[in-house]
Amino acid sequence: MNETEIRENEMGVVTHRVEDGIGVVTVDSPPVNALGAAVRVGLDASFKALATDAGVQAIVLICGGRTFFAGADISEFGKPTEGPGLEQLFEIIENGPKPVVAAIHGSALGGGFELALICPFRIAVPSAVVGLPEVDLGLLPGAGGTQRLPRVVGPEIALDLITSGRSIGAPEALALGLLDALADEGRLREDAIAFARTIVADGRPVIRVRDREDKIAPARGRPEIFEAFRDRNARAFRGFAAPGNIIAAIQAAVDLPFEEGMRREYELFRELLDGPQSAAQRYAFFAQRATSKVPDLPADTPTSQVRSVGIIGAGTMGGGIAMNFANVGLPVTLAETNQDGLDRGLSTIRRNYEASARKGRLTSAQVEERMASITPTLDLSALADVDLVIEAIYESLPAKTAIFAQLADIVRPGAILATNTSFLDVNQIAAATARPENVLGMHFFSPANVMRLLEVVRTATTAPSVLMTVLRLAKTIGKVPVVSGVCHGFIANRLMSPRGHQADQLALSGTTPADVDRVLYDYGFAMGQFQMMDLVGLDVIGRDSTERTLSGDLVARGRLGQKQGGGFYDYDENRRPTPSPVAAEVIAAFGRDHGVERQAPKTDDEILAWLLYPVVNEGARILDEGIALRASDIDVAAMLGYNWPAHTGGPMFWADSVGLPAVLETLRSWEAQYGERYRPSPLLERLVAAGETFTRG
Repeated sequence: MNETEIRENEMGVVTHRVEDGIGVVTVDSPPVNALGAAVRVGLDASFKALATDAGVQAIVLICGGRTFFAGADISEFGKPTEGPGLEQLFEIIENGPKPVVAAIHGSALGGGFELALICPFRIAVPSAVVGLPEVDLGLLPGAGGTQRLPRVVGPEIALDLITSGRSIGAPEALALGLLDALADEGRLREDAIAFARTIVADGRPVIRVRDREDKIAPARGRPEIFEAFRDRNARAFRGFAAPGNIIAAIQAAVDLPFEEGMRREYELFRELLDGPQSAAQRYAFFAQRATSKVPDLPADTPTSQVRSVGIIGAGTMGGGIAMNFANVGLPVTLAETNQDGLDRGLSTIRRNYEASARKGRLTSAQVEERMASITPTLDLSALADVDLVIEAIYESLPAKTAIFAQLADIVRPGAILATNTSFLDVNQIAAATARPENVLGMHFFSPANVMRLLEVVRTATTAPSVLMTVLRLAKTIGKVPVVSGVCHGFIANRLMSPRGHQADQLALSGTTPADVDRVLYDYGFAMGQFQMMDLVGLDVIGRDSTERTLSGDLVARGRLGQKQGGGFYDYDENRRPTPSPVAAEVIAAFGRDHGVERQAPKTDDEILAWLLYPVVNEGARILDEGIALRASDIDVAAMLGYNWPAHTGGPMFWADSVGLPAVLETLRSWEAQYGERYRPSPLLERLVAAGETFTRG
């Protein structure tokens, strides 16, 4: 079989040729050379052909385009396998009679890196990255990754790499023994062929990774290694099934013969694949990639270049926003109204960068480079030439509209004008300027330099090119953009506001704050509602309220939260919480004054429904009103903005898992008992009547 025949038979995705005794198999299947059916069929044919070619002494496996195999084709999960499966393909490569060199550029991830581990030799350009990120999909590497990686780097390093899912650069991979050599950038093909010739000339022994024992033998029969790792990471792994299965699979690699370990890996993989968590995490994976797709915004919508950014307000949010742009090399002009505020903002930014440097994430030179990219000013006219202005002052509609009224006379024509408001009407803010088509919301979440969610608020007048520019810019600064319409609180804040009210009602009616928080924690949230309020500060949460609130009554008693040693909980010197008699007294008094009937404490299932069903109902209203484009955008906003546990898929996916008829029936019973607040969304009623769901197609 020659190269032309393969191109015809396999539609050009896999070709091979022989160059002076070295067979070169090339895969070119855009966009990421995923190991789909056509690629597997082509590889199968090429390796079989080269294995029987007496003129071939070694084989180089390389990919065209921008990357090595980026992984399995996720779209095939749960579907019948077409063509040879990965296991069959890997057996052909691993057990072939000739040495194989994997030549890596771009990313070798998941199944792509498992394929590289099948090859006895690996070479990569310095810019390449490798990794096994399946844990992010609620899975483990199911094609031998948990069995082969420990044989190359030892179980301790394998545990860290696979349970974290982190990718590592080629130089680190070389140091760990995952690579045998580095190629020069731009010369991967030539250097890989030369490396293969060296292997042949030197008569280097070809040892299959599966046969290597030196890295795993010292750990055999030592379960304490795995128990200690599990204990050290208990907090990070809490609620997730995949890490536990990964640990079990790697322990099997150490303690069992290879074939038995492979069978154990498959059992553990299937357990995850067939379970609810992986379905939720795979849904979340695709949901994040769909957020920037706007139905009425064609892919060829023109965009403008953002080469410089102006930020108004150097407080916590403004400083964090500035860091996002400095991190990617975009110059920032940071404006404030007074020198003290500007100095505080710059000091906070520097402290954040220096903290990263102490952790080894930045060099001192990088700290100084990023600080130098931020130009402080007390004069708004310094923003005259920037391409994007982000207003990040305090939440006051008059103050924000006053600034936007000035900007049209200051900033160059065509510049994008954005507000970081969390709740206010962006249509009104846009109307304050002579350029409403250039205005939108860019709602960052705190801390703005860490949180990945960016709500992009589209006004009634936002130009398509402005929206598209910001969606693309969001990805440049490492954010996941979710498009929102204009309403109070947009998507994430509006969605989650019912949970706070529901938690208060539980406490007032006799369920303790500790029980409320425990149920939320057990569900998968990092902390409960009352713990979160104490952390933020009760004086901060309730400062804009014009009505008497439970938080306000606690503040009146000097209970501001953790910072004052007490809020809904009492805190010791290490900020460890214990139930507070004072808070219980305040809660009881507030309930009496408002006529709240005391009831028996609710069960855990009742607490969870009471807290989260109204969130689902609010999400249905947000979707029905067109504030969110799709249910999956609401889930992404909840997961990335409020740390809704990813293994549940977000509130809308979770509601589908619970069953929408059950949610609807419960809300109707609450409406009859407690009033209009619990009236089911019309969309929820329509979906149940039609037998449909939010997210399952």
